[in-house]
Amino acid sequence: MSPRQADRLLTRLEWTVVRRLDGLLQGDYRTLFRGVGLDFADLREYQMHDDVRHIDWNVTARTQTTHVRVYNEDREVTAWFLLDLSPSVDFGSGTQTKRQMLLEFVGVVARLLSHQGNKVGAILFDGLSELLVPPRVGRRQVLHMLDKVMAHPRLLRTPDADLGAFLKRAGSSIKRRSVVFVVSDFISQPGWEAGLAALNQRHEVVAVRLIDPLERNLPDIGMVPFQDAESGEQIFVDTTDAGFRRRFAAASAAWEDAMMDAFGRAGTDALELSTDDDLLDAVLRFAGMRRMQAQLNVS
Repeated sequence: MSPRQADRLLTRLEWTVVRRLDGLLQGDYRTLFRGVGLDFADLREYQMHDDVRHIDWNVTARTQTTHVRVYNEDREVTAWFLLDLSPSVDFGSGTQTKRQMLLEFVGVVARLLSHQGNKVGAILFDGLSELLVPPRVGRRQVLHMLDKVMAHPRLLRTPDADLGAFLKRAGSSIKRRSVVFVVSDFISQPGWEAGLAALNQRHEVVAVRLIDPLERNLPDIGMVPFQDAESGEQIFVDTTDAGFRRRFAAASAAWEDAMMDAFGRAGTDALELSTDDDLLDAVLRFAGMRRMQAQLNVS
């Protein structure tokens, strides 16, 4: 991939999504996050609307009264994009793959932030290796990030991919409190929510979950080869079997419940990004959800 391709992609996103999104948010891009870019200022007793993640447990234990840390908000935000490029993100049943949705999400949100003078950086993970792009300001930095994602080789299989271990390593690399977007389909070895929770203790974390409609409902399309994108194992299934399709749907629903429960245990909000989604609508839905949560916390 050449830098010219990254520039064409970013230019298209700027005209079709970024400008419209910036206008609809009316510059209030911080509705996408909460509690970002903070410096410690003081301690006070806990009140009903306070974020429980700001509780100072040491002071609380010493005084026997719940105390929270009070922060001053910085003018600038540092945003990190932790990008899962393991083989399963190359799947897509329609015109777009999950990797393409990942690429466009990074382009839109990174450009929106960099346009406001904020630093953006990334760590790419494919199950075998990692690549760090240190945070910097400006459009050229966003182009650099997109080019690295586009040029990253597509692996056939990574049976030992461990997203949770990657998240813990990434947490040790990000020193200053930041906004962290974890963009993944979360198809990994079990236990990744512990790594997500550890990351969320120090940073403002948004889990961006990549999905494809075919992963939830299987149509009647005859005999189909199924391949595990991470291990490469392949089997044939008969999708004309209504019983099989019902079992598939039930297993998919159980998987969805488990995923939502895992995000809840990690304490992070999740933006669901499907390969058949309109990116602008998806980000606006998430901003609306965040704005509503902020209003509820105040009331």
